[in-house]
Amino acid sequence: MVQFTKRQWLTLIVISIADFCNAICVSLQAPFYPAEAERKGCSATEYGLVFGIFELVVFLISPVYGQHLNKIGPKVTFNGGIYTTGICAILFGLLDKIDGHYPFIILSFIIRIVEAMGNAAFLTASFAIIAKEFPDNVATTFASLETFFGLGLIVGPTVGGALYQAGGYTLPFAVMGSALFLSAILTALVLPKHEDGTDREQGPSMFKALRIPGVLLSCASIVVTSMSIGFLQATLEPHLRQFYLAPVILGLMFVINGGTYAMTAPGFGMLCDKYCPPKVITVLGTLLVAAGFALVGPAPFIPTQTILWVTILGLVLHGLGIAAQLVASFTDALRTSIAHGFPNNLETFGLISGLWTSTFALGAFVGPSISGILYDNIGFRNSSMFIVGTHLFIGFIVALFMICSKKPPTYVELKDEKLLANGDVETSYGKSQQVSVTESVKSIRSVGNGISIEKSRPPAMNSLIACNSYKSQAWPKRDATSLTLGPYSYSYGSVDRNGQSTSYLQGVA
Repeated sequence: MVQFTKRQWLTLIVISIADFCNAICVSLQAPFYPAEAERKGCSATEYGLVFGIFELVVFLISPVYGQHLNKIGPKVTFNGGIYTTGICAILFGLLDKIDGHYPFIILSFIIRIVEAMGNAAFLTASFAIIAKEFPDNVATTFASLETFFGLGLIVGPTVGGALYQAGGYTLPFAVMGSALFLSAILTALVLPKHEDGTDREQGPSMFKALRIPGVLLSCASIVVTSMSIGFLQATLEPHLRQFYLAPVILGLMFVINGGTYAMTAPGFGMLCDKYCPPKVITVLGTLLVAAGFALVGPAPFIPTQTILWVTILGLVLHGLGIAAQLVASFTDALRTSIAHGFPNNLETFGLISGLWTSTFALGAFVGPSISGILYDNIGFRNSSMFIVGTHLFIGFIVALFMICSKKPPTYVELKDEKLLANGDVETSYGKSQQVSVTESVKSIRSVGNGISIEKSRPPAMNSLIACNSYKSQAWPKRDATSLTLGPYSYSYGSVDRNGQSTSYLQGVA
């Protein structure tokens, strides 16, 4: 982080502030809205759907934002999402002024739907901007932002409770929503503009990304992780009633896993960036979550009653597990998609960001729904085995995938290479080998995944051709202006009458 440029620091600071304020607003509904809804005559099913519709809309709309992020512009999407979320938070605080059951619940649904659209835009754009601005530190930077989001989830109910006690239902929403709105003004003034250049191609589709096994496994990891979070949100409080905890202590129990997540996410991000493959961290995360849920209950196969300190230990392990899985899954999905030929540009960043946001929302929608049914029928201890089983299954599949997947080609040094007219390469060893241009281009794209050209290019492929192919996504046209001198292109090839370069590889092909 010491080597970050001024542009990178500005980007990191303003997005961190926006993440923090957004988390505060998101965390206000759960403590204060249900009681107000009951005063208006709403049932638990009705105001439960108000919470559920938020995640459902995020799940549906996030891929759309990701697919069209390049056309809309990441900064416009980011700022628009914050403005929308802040305004809706303020409006949500005015619902106590509405008289009547049906007007109240209908307006609640409308505000939450619009707020979900803004929140999805904000999250999708922020992840894409991070991937664009910090290509060598995606996991670390992503984890740092998640730390600020986790802190916001802790501060929100605490400060919101004090404001609620001082001024009633409206005050916490008005203050926190205004803070988020002011952060939107700050980002509009400070956040650098992100242009993707004029060489835009048709962006890859979400379904094409999901056909890549590594990306699909990352999405499955995100879904089960968010399911575990939603499971505890719906069932932890009834499970802890047996201890007759004071309200303050009960509130702190809900902060344990979130606080652990906020503190440890940067560490897992550093591991993913510098020391360890993301899929290894994913497997570790599934084991930690499974162990945590086995202790929170505890599991039926543990012959003891529920013990408070054991439950606290389980929540700490759960926080560690979700930090590992959420950080590793985003990084792994991005790297894997680029390694499989997706362009290393903003369109791919937006696509993976939208996919991450959407799959997380899917798990957040499914988790509480399933947990409520299981809790009513078989109790917390037995129903927690559903989370343990799903995480162990995902961990096993990811581990099996790592064992069975092909390793990248090793570097083979060849001297005095000469390219023949038929596309063969003659070496000093007196042998020739046919070069597949298509495979060469695919290997070049792995540069965006942190793999050097020397290691990723096929044996006998000339380095000069690898570095200068016009199809290489490692150096887009917008980043190569300093290498373009008048009519001469940065590509290794000839120049036509219109000043357009013709790739040497294209001629060979």
